[in-house]
Amino acid sequence: MTTLDKAIIASYERNGKRFELYVDPDAAYAYLDKRKTDVKNMLVAEEVYSDARKAEKAKPADIQNAFGTNDIMQILEFVLKNGEVQLTTDQKKRKAEEKRKQIIAILLREAIDPRTKLPHTQIRIENAMEQARIHVDPFKDPREQLDEIVKELRLILPMKFEKIRIAVRVPAIFSNKCYGTLKNYGIQREEWTKTGDLIVVVEIFGGLQGEFYDKLNKLTTGQVETKILPG
Repeated sequence: MTTLDKAIIASYERNGKRFELYVDPDAAYAYLDKRKTDVKNMLVAEEVYSDARKAEKAKPADIQNAFGTNDIMQILEFVLKNGEVQLTTDQKKRKAEEKRKQIIAILLREAIDPRTKLPHTQIRIENAMEQARIHVDPFKDPREQLDEIVKELRLILPMKFEKIRIAVRVPAIFSNKCYGTLKNYGIQREEWTKTGDLIVVVEIFGGLQGEFYDKLNKLTTGQVETKILPG
């Protein structure tokens, strides 16, 4: 059982009044990270405070006015979703690192070097992020902070987001095996020849080219024809 000295504070402010709850750091982190779906076994103290560190309890009337209820579990859920949670330093670092990896994964999938029309390598993106001293917000969705990060990275690393269209011809012997994979990438047009060959046009982010070709080559033992179509 987490003790008060190991607990963290979840807080919410409304109409100039502050409401705080002591919560278990691991359970709160799991909930914020969507690995835990409920708020059970999260409260360390069954109280709503106006100042938790001073052990000053919030007035029941203020709680009712702010949340429309005095049910502490409903209040806890509301505060976690709409307030602030003071994660530990280690948790913030872990969360920021997770978001950094997610951002790098997006850039690898969707961005290309406009000079070569090829994806950037992971090490190149990581080095550019370090050189640009990119700050990753541990609490914001990767997509929400992507534009600002890309703006800073472009000062060091040319980067372009664009989709490319690729025509693919799969021999009949592999067509059924490849169809599901091609469909996952997004088929724009498809045609089945009289001999059973599959011809499709897919549209993918430029950064996915390497992955796309690798998968098709493995499925067809290299017996696939591809051609990038003009924009």
